[in-house]
Amino acid sequence: MFQYIVLIGTAVGFIGTYAYIRETIRGKTKPNKVTWLMWSVAPLIATVAAVSDGVRLAVLPVFVSGFGPLLIFVASFVNPKSYWKLETFDYICGTCSILALVFWGVTKDPLVAIIFAIASDGFAAMPTLIKCWKYPETETVEAYMAGLFAVLTTFFALKKFDAIELAFPIYLVFANSLLITAVYIGRSRVLRISK
Repeated sequence: MFQYIVLIGTAVGFIGTYAYIRETIRGKTKPNKVTWLMWSVAPLIATVAAVSDGVRLAVLPVFVSGFGPLLIFVASFVNPKSYWKLETFDYICGTCSILALVFWGVTKDPLVAIIFAIASDGFAAMPTLIKCWKYPETETVEAYMAGLFAVLTTFFALKKFDAIELAFPIYLVFANSLLITAVYIGRSRVLRISK
């Protein structure tokens, strides 16, 4: 029964994605294309790895955490005002993210795949984490809050409570919490500076 709470989390995750896409199309939110592209790839790989190991409903929020960013990445091309200039650091993180995915391709072990997917996702997150702190006005924090809620529902659907089921959801809790914190610290810093 409790495992169906994950469906509520999935719906909330899509609401957060919708809010981010809406603000991106309006030009208020400026997604880092490297981050959002790589954020779509790593969770989708983790989803495939988990499903190949027999995980079913518990992987749904992880899938949503990959599919949502793919939609945001596509939306980032709709409004030229939502453009975020990529710098060398963004490309370095993107390259490290891609390399982690290549290393996953060398092995067929689901746990190793998830570890490299987490590394890939973490490298992809760095540019946006820094942007959240420096330029919080270019982010929609509600998307990260919805993502955090969605991934927390995963824990109601776990069956084995092993590393394959737990690793990516725990990472996503940590990553979303960091992003939310960075936006709020960034906003308070901007308010202090403007006073």
